[in-house]
Amino acid sequence: MEFVMKVIQVLVVVITLQVTVAYLIYMERKVSAYMQGRIGPNRVGWRGLLQPIADGVKLFLKEDLIPAGANKGVFLLAPAIAVFTTTLAFAVVPFGPTSAGDPESFVIAPQMDVAILFVFAVGSLAVYAVILGGWSSNNKYSFLGAIRSTSQMISYEIPLGLSVLGVVILARSLNLETIVDAQADGVWFICYQPVACLLFFISALAESNRLPFDLPECEQELVGGYHTEYGAMKWAMFFFAEYTHMITVSLLTVILFFGGWDLPWLVGKETAGLSMVIVKVGVLLGKAMLGIFVMMWLRWTLPRFRFDQLMGLAWKVMIPLALGNLFITAVAMQYFGGDPGPWVLLLGNVALLSVVVVRLQLTKTRRKTGELMASRA
Repeated sequence: MEFVMKVIQVLVVVITLQVTVAYLIYMERKVSAYMQGRIGPNRVGWRGLLQPIADGVKLFLKEDLIPAGANKGVFLLAPAIAVFTTTLAFAVVPFGPTSAGDPESFVIAPQMDVAILFVFAVGSLAVYAVILGGWSSNNKYSFLGAIRSTSQMISYEIPLGLSVLGVVILARSLNLETIVDAQADGVWFICYQPVACLLFFISALAESNRLPFDLPECEQELVGGYHTEYGAMKWAMFFFAEYTHMITVSLLTVILFFGGWDLPWLVGKETAGLSMVIVKVGVLLGKAMLGIFVMMWLRWTLPRFRFDQLMGLAWKVMIPLALGNLFITAVAMQYFGGDPGPWVLLLGNVALLSVVVVRLQLTKTRRKTGELMASRA
C-alpha cells in the first residue's frame, strides 16, 4: 500500500509540474507584455488561458528533424537528461509540513538527511544535457553555446554551494525540513545571511541560464546556442527543464532563507488539522511564485552580461564573498555561544558588502583614470 501511495505521489508531482511549467510560460509572456506595454496572449480561450495547451499540441504535431551530421543517439539523449535531472530534484523538496510515515507528507522522500547535497548533485548533472546537445548537433553555434555553458555552470556551482554552507551551520543539518523548522516561530535565515541569499539567488539564475546569464543560448550571437538544431518536442524538453529549474530555485530560496511555510504571527510551527496544512502549503507556494516573478522581472529588465563580465563576477566577486560570509558565520557561531543574534551576522554581512563596494569603486576609478591619461597621451 505504501508503494502504491508513493507511485501516486510521484504521478501527482510530475503531472502538476508539467501543467505548472506550461502556465509559467503563459505567465512570463504576460509579464513581458505588461512591461513592454503590450497585451500578450489573448486569443485562445478566455484571456488566452488555453494558449499553453495550443502550444503543446503544436509542438507535438511539428515535424521532428535530426541534422544529417548529428550524432543521433547523443542528440536524442540530451533533452531526456535535461528533463530527468531537473524533475528528479523534486524528490526531496518539501511542499508542506512533512514527517516520516505521515499520510499528509508533502514530499516524496521525507526526512532525507542529505537533501541539499542530493539537489545539488542531481542539478549539476543538467550541464551534461547542454554539453551533449551542443556537441552532438554538429553545429558551430551549438558547440560554442555548449563550451560557454561548461565554464558558466561549473564556475557558478562554487558560490552556489558555498552560499548554502552558512545556512547549514546555523541549522546544523542538511535536511530541508529541519532547516524550515529551525526558522519556524523564530527569525528567518535571510536576517542572518542576506549576502548568502543574494549569492544563492544570483548563482541559481546563472545555473538555469536565465537572463542576464543566458550566454549559452544568446540568440544575438549564437542563433539559439546549444539548442539551435532542436525542434518540436525535443526543443520543448530543454525549456521544460529550464522552467522546472526556476521552480526548484524559487522553492529552495524560500526554504533556505525565507522560512518555508512559516509566516510570522499567522502560520507557526504547530500544525492543527488539515486546514492549517493547506494554509502552510499555500504560504510556501505563494512565496515561491513571488520568487519566480522576480526571475521573470529580471529577465525583461536587465541586459545580458559579456562573457568576460560573467566569469569575472563569479571568480572575482561572488566566490570571495561566499568564502567571507562562511568565515563570518563560523566565527560568530564559535564565539557567541553557538547562537549568534541576527545583528552580529548582519553587521558582518554589511561590513563584507562595504569592502566589496569600496573595492569595485576603486577599480572603476583606476580604470577611468587610466583611460583619461591614455586619451591625453
